[in-house]
Amino acid sequence: MANLLYRLGRFSYQRRRLVAAIWTFVLVLLGVGALTLGGGTTNAFSIPGTESQRALDALQKDLPAASGASSSVVVKAPEGKTLMDPAVKAAVGATVAKAAKVPEVIAAIDPFTSKAISPDGTTALISVQFDKPADELSKESTQAYDNLKSLSSGDLQVVPGGQIVGGPPEIGSTEAIGVAVAALVLVITFGSLVAAGMTLLTALLGVLAGMAGLFIVTSFVDVSSTAPILALMLGLAVGIDYALFISSRHRSQLAAGMEIEESVGRATATAGSAVMFAGATVVIALAGLSVVGVPFLTAMGLAAAATVLTAVLVALTLGPALLGFMGRRVLPRKTRKVAVAPVVEGFGFKWARLVTRFRIPIVAVGIIGLGVLAIPTQDMRLALPDGASAAAGTNQRVAYDLAATAFGPGSNGPLVVVVKSDNAATSAAAVDQVMGKAKGLADVIAVQPGPGSKDGSTRLVTVIPKSGPASEQTADLVKDLRTAIHPLEAGGTTVSVTGNTAVGVDVSNKLTNALPVYLLVVIGLSFLLLLLAFRSILVPLKATLGFLLTIGATFGITVGVFQKGWGASLLGVDSPGPLVSFLPIIMMGILFGLAMDYEVFIVSRVREEFVHGKHATEATIQGVGHGARVVTAAALIMAAVFAGFILVEDPIIKTIGFGLTIGVLIDAFVVRMSIVPAVLSLLGDRAWYFPKWLDRLTPKVDIEGESLNPAKKPEEKELVTVD
Repeated sequence: MANLLYRLGRFSYQRRRLVAAIWTFVLVLLGVGALTLGGGTTNAFSIPGTESQRALDALQKDLPAASGASSSVVVKAPEGKTLMDPAVKAAVGATVAKAAKVPEVIAAIDPFTSKAISPDGTTALISVQFDKPADELSKESTQAYDNLKSLSSGDLQVVPGGQIVGGPPEIGSTEAIGVAVAALVLVITFGSLVAAGMTLLTALLGVLAGMAGLFIVTSFVDVSSTAPILALMLGLAVGIDYALFISSRHRSQLAAGMEIEESVGRATATAGSAVMFAGATVVIALAGLSVVGVPFLTAMGLAAAATVLTAVLVALTLGPALLGFMGRRVLPRKTRKVAVAPVVEGFGFKWARLVTRFRIPIVAVGIIGLGVLAIPTQDMRLALPDGASAAAGTNQRVAYDLAATAFGPGSNGPLVVVVKSDNAATSAAAVDQVMGKAKGLADVIAVQPGPGSKDGSTRLVTVIPKSGPASEQTADLVKDLRTAIHPLEAGGTTVSVTGNTAVGVDVSNKLTNALPVYLLVVIGLSFLLLLLAFRSILVPLKATLGFLLTIGATFGITVGVFQKGWGASLLGVDSPGPLVSFLPIIMMGILFGLAMDYEVFIVSRVREEFVHGKHATEATIQGVGHGARVVTAAALIMAAVFAGFILVEDPIIKTIGFGLTIGVLIDAFVVRMSIVPAVLSLLGDRAWYFPKWLDRLTPKVDIEGESLNPAKKPEEKELVTVD
């Protein structure tokens, strides 16, 4: 591999104008495609094959009106009045009429007809039924629905709520803060505006290419609204890091007196090999989300994986070309005219010596400390986001709070039982039985018959829980309700529980059950990849165990902040609650890939020093010492980019941004730069043990650039291989 990348680096350097022109053409082509073909994203969360989704699919065929999105407009009388006051009642009627005229609305039900009025007569719900699912509604419809809030007056407060309120999370100026911090870190690390600017430019071009390609894809397949944000997060972070690693190796070689073209080639061969393997682990971790069998999660994973792959290609081709354009200007001014810059051991070497000297205490403290931080993980609860998790002041949150106060939290997440039989009489009898069973359950406050199909064979029953949609009690109610009514299925009659709340419960259960399979596949494939890269059994094993420490502590802190509310107000979280269902599997996939990034970048340099004759402990010191500055910069950059997304109001993006920020910092500084070198020092030569029979079976992948040397130096040694 090193030889191939060496030739690629030199080609990109020699043909830098051609390479730059090709990437410019590709970017223009992708940009035009994104502007002309780009479609919209979706907020739909569904899992084919679950009971709730099967019921919704059946409704679309038998009772299309009930399969569309349904929402509630909350209306509240002013202080001192009730909805029965003539002026207030007239305002309610005008609101109902206006809601009925919203595009794609097929019914707006007057609360005086449906009796959806609170006991004190001050609050009511106007049920609004659309003819399409929420993710298929036009922008005109959602905007017209949101604009119902403008009907608020001195006689009536009007707040549109429900599942169609709010669009995809938007990318605002807050995310630029992370990029600004990344630029500052690059300037400090390189001591050169030219080098910092070139690294940032490389990353931004890769992100533009990846994002444009993603928006082209949205015109052909459904893509989750969170997918572009996730792709942007990762694209920026890994794009900057990959360019940083290659340019940093190039700078150190230039400072040591190497000729520019040779340095570009060797940097691409050595650091570029590490980038290849690191990128491969991230892509495997993200693409591995496909094994879960959840469409929206698959789309998110593949979108992010494609962006990371684009970042790797840009770093390995456009990066060397830009290094050619920059020449020696990538060095600080004071060293540009010096043939060989003096080597000064920085803090990284001091830190590495400290870690190897106190290796046992550092391993013990690191493991115990991360274990303590992981304790809250055992209390983790998962659910899909609802109005309670929306940002304070938004229509969705205000409507949720008003309805919860007037009718109870369960009014925001009713369950729908779909009863289907061969004929109307059988269906009616089954509905009576379902209502009887549902009324006997502990967490139910109301059971109401719903509409039916024209022939009466399909009917609905609405069950109002006492607890909110994301509560444990409601999740238990879904299970208890299904247990109670499934025995009624006989003689061609089927009963299914669905609705937004039931869909959320099914999504959470599906993802929880899929997590072990996902971990097995991703960790297994990445273990094999690292085994090929390092030709060692213990190093990949250590890398995997280190990741488990990282993810445990990260989940523990995230649960403490976003679920238990520890310091949540500092992050703008005013209503702590369950974590979004797909957060654990998304964070595990991303953090595993990023953890392997730092593992490859640090340990590959350690192995390089060991192969070239250093004692195991000294090789660890040299490897960590040379890599500490650039890995520190990379971790700070990645954390800064992720932290910029904490400022986004969307609760899903905020939580993901926070979790990834904490995870990167823990993994880079506690695990990879502290525990890993301490463990390598403890293992000594045994860290590089590789059985001869396995050595013969596995292809040799050169990521240290050994094959670039015309002849092996006398002090170089073979790794330990034992039959």
